[in-house]
Amino acid sequence: MAKNTGNDHRRGAVTARTQFQHSNGMFQKRDERSGQFMEVKQSTGPFKGVAKEPDGRDSKNS
Repeated sequence: MAKNTGNDHRRGAVTARTQFQHSNGMFQKRDERSGQFMEVKQSTGPFKGVAKEPDGRDSKNS
């Protein structure tokens, strides 16, 4: 379970979520369990604490 520290960073990774970058440069989150697409990040850069696809890990959540 990820925990926000309040110092502009997170300890641990967000579970059951991955992210990928569209060809237009925007990042989008995906739920590992259902495969459903979630929010698209409007600001620059990736989501903090969310694994990128493909990340090479075999997750028990997928």
